[in-house]
Amino acid sequence: MEKQPRPAYPTDLNDAEYAFLEPLMSGKSSKRGRPRTWTLHEILNAIFYILRSGCAWRLMPHDLPPWQTVYGYYWRWSKDGTWEKVNTALVPKVRVQEGRAPQPSAAIIDSQSVKTSEGGEARGVDVHKQVNGRKRHIIVDTLGLLLLVVVHSASIQDAAGGKDTLQKLFDQIKHSVHNRWCRLKLVWADGGYTNIVEWVQKNLGWKLEIKKRPQDAKGFVLLPRRWVVERTFGWLGRYRRLSRDFEHKVSSSEAMVYAASIRRMLRLLTTQT
Repeated sequence: MEKQPRPAYPTDLNDAEYAFLEPLMSGKSSKRGRPRTWTLHEILNAIFYILRSGCAWRLMPHDLPPWQTVYGYYWRWSKDGTWEKVNTALVPKVRVQEGRAPQPSAAIIDSQSVKTSEGGEARGVDVHKQVNGRKRHIIVDTLGLLLLVVVHSASIQDAAGGKDTLQKLFDQIKHSVHNRWCRLKLVWADGGYTNIVEWVQKNLGWKLEIKKRPQDAKGFVLLPRRWVVERTFGWLGRYRRLSRDFEHKVSSSEAMVYAASIRRMLRLLTTQT
């Protein structure tokens, strides 16, 4: 008797979304061991199920591939930087679809402190927000698309963390064969990055423009440009696995953020407006 297809989950990739992702992921499977039992499509569906639902790996539904198999693929792609590479490949596609140049000329940087589960590396306390955990530093373009994420201890101040994040982006541009984000000239940030304005100009050649909250402002104030990165944090917050940092390794924390960014961009690329 032929096996019936399982009912679809809301997190499943449709055929159009998988068509974008399959060429970027198909060459990433290991050539050692026995042939693949589960399709790449189902492996990715299982990873995105974990990401959106926020459940533990061992609580994977039985009609999806075994959690050990799925986690093995996920961890291999986390270690070799596949998630970041796929995210980098999709950003220009979304920008072109929105009528923009493939590479951005301006970006926004900000951080988010999140609690962690017990154990794990790079943990600390953000004394300003009273959060014991890690800090996610992200750089996005003017559409809110993720360009880079760096995760570190929450005890590291924004200026120091921002310097490391911007330096990493600069190094990627400098050493990339395809010279990704080569048009970048301007970065917006909040007052926490004031101390590195001159450093950024001198060492990276970019202008770091600080957008501060008005001193006489009361309540919520929509700040120019800065709202874009805050909106991205809101988009990422829809993925329950990111509601706090459950990952033991920093590399896995960054991979989860890239995976959420990838899932959203696939929807943008396949949704007719």
